[in-house]
Amino acid sequence: MSSNEKFAPVDLSLFKVIKKMAGERVRQERKRRQVTQSELAHEMGFGPRWLRDVEAGAPGTRLEDHISATLRLGDSIGHIMFPVLFMAHGIRFPQHLYYEDIRGLERKCIELIVDWAVNSLKQDLPSEWWPSSHHDER
Repeated sequence: MSSNEKFAPVDLSLFKVIKKMAGERVRQERKRRQVTQSELAHEMGFGPRWLRDVEAGAPGTRLEDHISATLRLGDSIGHIMFPVLFMAHGIRFPQHLYYEDIRGLERKCIELIVDWAVNSLKQDLPSEWWPSSHHDER
C-alpha cells in the first residue's frame, strides 16, 4: 500500500480561513464588550502578543486558542466547528455563515444529537421494559 493510499485526501488550507475568520470575530466581540487586548489576554493567562496573533489569525495559532478566546467572550463557536465538520466531509462551507449568528443552528444540531441518542437508547431497551401501550410506538 502506497503512502497516498494510507491517508484520506483533505484540503487543510481551510484552517487558515477559519483562523482568520475566528480571529476577526474575537476582535469584534472583544471590542463590542469594550475589553482591551491586554485585559482579555491577562484574563486567559497570556500576554497581549498571543491575543494579537489570535485576532490576526496568525498561522502559528492553534484552533484551541481561537476556541478558548471565543468561549471566554461568550460567543458562539459554530463558526469554527461547522467549517471543520464540512471540511472533514469534503463539503464547501457556505462563506456567508462566517458572518452570521448561528447559535440557533448550533442549538438545532444539539437537539438533533440528543434526540438521536435518546432514540438509540430506547431501541436498546427490552420490550418488557415498555408498558403495553408503548409497544407500538417503538
